Amino acid sequence: MTADSRPERYAYLGPRGTFTEAALLSLPGAAGAEHVPYATVPAVLDALRRGEADSAVVALENSVEGSVPTTLDELATGEPLRIVGEVNLPVSFALLVRPGTALGDIKTVASHPIAQPQCRRWLAGNVPDAEWRAATSNAEAAQHVADGHYDAALAGSFAAARYGLTVLAEDIHDVADAVTRFVALRRPCAPPRPTGTDRTTVVAFIGEDHPGALLEILTEFSVRGINLTLIQSRPTGAGLGSYLFWMDFEGHIADARVAEALMGLRRVCSDVRFVGSYARADRIRPEIRRGTHDDDFTEAAAWVESIRDGRL
Repeated sequence: MTADSRPERYAYLGPRGTFTEAALLSLPGAAGAEHVPYATVPAVLDALRRGEADSAVVALENSVEGSVPTTLDELATGEPLRIVGEVNLPVSFALLVRPGTALGDIKTVASHPIAQPQCRRWLAGNVPDAEWRAATSNAEAAQHVADGHYDAALAGSFAAARYGLTVLAEDIHDVADAVTRFVALRRPCAPPRPTGTDRTTVVAFIGEDHPGALLEILTEFSVRGINLTLIQSRPTGAGLGSYLFWMDFEGHIADARVAEALMGLRRVCSDVRFVGSYARADRIRPEIRRGTHDDDFTEAAAWVESIRDGRL
């Protein structure tokens, strides 16, 4: 419950029946919360920024198609928000149709743009003459099929009952065991406490393009034994050749090695946006190299101080 005793309010990419809603329902405490669907990722995040929601859930990364550009751009350059948690959701699609529709009847298939490439070969082999149509979400695609605008939709099988559709085929994918990573967000706040299996996300802006600029950034992590789990360049919009770098890496800002790396980034970048430190969904514990434990940084700082004081 929130401070005013109303249920926690979550914004998510709707309509109801999306994979984002499924990810939201897997979060601790979300079952008793109010779930508010929005039509686009920017609308979800703006609702959180305006205070219409207490938290938001959006897709960030897919194991087949990579990062979700809209989410990255919104979190990198929009009004700041904080990632406070993540969910890894196995994703497999179903072909949803109106009752009585056969494969040979299908001339149009709708889905979210992220879904179509994950099923491209299946579609070519099973409905080769069907044209693909983009929807803002897979659940919206199902709604369009129910309304008679398209013949079929790629969506979660759980959306069929909600929209009065039939599952004509399921477990559709070109790559098995696909997973989508969703993140839970709040307005700027202190990070959750470290768990020992954490991830930190930042956005680094290079002020001046020059040889070795990216190497300078990566060195801040390498010398401290920090493993990057994702690095993605995105245009800043300031002109050709102007890029920012979205980076996920192992560890928590409470860890000395992470804090020192962030201070290093602050020195060499024109700007650094801290997006969050939060528990990893896969609970993978980082391998901390010799010399990069918190105690190692404490001992090294004490050694320098003893030299300054004349004790060594």
